[in-house]
Amino acid sequence: MSLIVLGVLEFSSIAIGIKVLDEMVKTAPINIIEAKTMCPGKYLIVFSGDVASVEYSYNKGHEVGKNYLVDSLYLPLIHQDVVPAIGNIVESKEWNTIGIIETLSVVSAIEAADIAAKVGGVKIIEVRLAIGFGGKSYVKMMGSLDDVQAANSEAVERAKEKNQFLLDVVIPQPHNEIKPFFMK
Repeated sequence: MSLIVLGVLEFSSIAIGIKVLDEMVKTAPINIIEAKTMCPGKYLIVFSGDVASVEYSYNKGHEVGKNYLVDSLYLPLIHQDVVPAIGNIVESKEWNTIGIIETLSVVSAIEAADIAAKVGGVKIIEVRLAIGFGGKSYVKMMGSLDDVQAANSEAVERAKEKNQFLLDVVIPQPHNEIKPFFMK
């Protein structure tokens, strides 16, 4: 696992999200991975950098936008498979068991992906962020049946603790006819 520090802030106000973004980049040198509006009228900031910069900017974001914060995440050691899957589909030659976790926030989906990847044995295929989903997000993973069940179970537990869980599905031995639709 390589060291990647990630911060994610999700706001219920677009205006406050943009203000927070400005304050965060003025606070410390961070790399903005994603900063955008989302359904239903929310604002998302995903950022990385060194540990201190991400922590300072994360804390500044909390301070400035605290009354509009929907969900947040500070991960000083996110699993290396998660960041490439955020908003993208990662190729997988494996076609064994599919796991899907649907959450009510972007932050919870990213956190679920990280937990699932750290449980081990699964490949994170995609972390889809709330665009066109009414504010919901989802994680897609693949692996053996036992690994997907274990990863789903751990990740779902955390989303439930935060009241951000909607649904999870495990599909053992998926039919080859659905592969082109799963991978897009």
